[in-house]
Amino acid sequence: MTATAIRIQDSALDPAQAVLNQRHPAGEPILFKVDQGQTLRIVDLEGNQAADVIFYSRADLAEHYSATGTMLHQGGIYLTTGSVLMSNEGRPMLTIVADTCGRHDTLGGACAAESNTVRYALQKKFMHSCRDNYLIALQHADIGLGKADLVPNINFFMNVPVTAEGDLKFDDGVSGPGKYVELRAEMDVWVLISNCPQLNNPCNAYNPTPIQLLVWDAV
Repeated sequence: MTATAIRIQDSALDPAQAVLNQRHPAGEPILFKVDQGQTLRIVDLEGNQAADVIFYSRADLAEHYSATGTMLHQGGIYLTTGSVLMSNEGRPMLTIVADTCGRHDTLGGACAAESNTVRYALQKKFMHSCRDNYLIALQHADIGLGKADLVPNINFFMNVPVTAEGDLKFDDGVSGPGKYVELRAEMDVWVLISNCPQLNNPCNAYNPTPIQLLVWDAV
């Protein structure tokens, strides 16, 4: 499996026509619906902020984004314009239709108490994490998803190269202020986002920042 080539593609969609347009704070979770045919845009407002995202089918909560299925389908480890996000049932969930960043991580996973301890220091264990965010959002939503339903996520805007030895490196991001990724929903989905609260990773200059979320109806 190879690294996916970067494919930059601007969007023709007008933010003034979006049915949802909201700024989402740094470090916070959100869970919301996107309908089949709608387009979701995630904007990295200040650059190098990681948006950790999981998708679930609204028709069957047991069907969710599959990192392995997605990588196998496209034959590459990074996401970019044209990438199809596959479910664990082998069905397309969303398609990246525009992308001004050009590369997004499928391997690094979400930060958690355990990974913070291993990667940084024992005293970092209790710092807020994306896993905490996911659990908080699911608990408050009460839609039938819980801890057992958390699966490997996408890190939009995050740069995690794979070394020749097969190790992962958490490098400075390849994104920048105003860069965005746009996804067309191929089914009705729940979108679970942790706007990463990580204060230990130099990729965001130790400063988590807001993102913008926009949704357009199908044309």
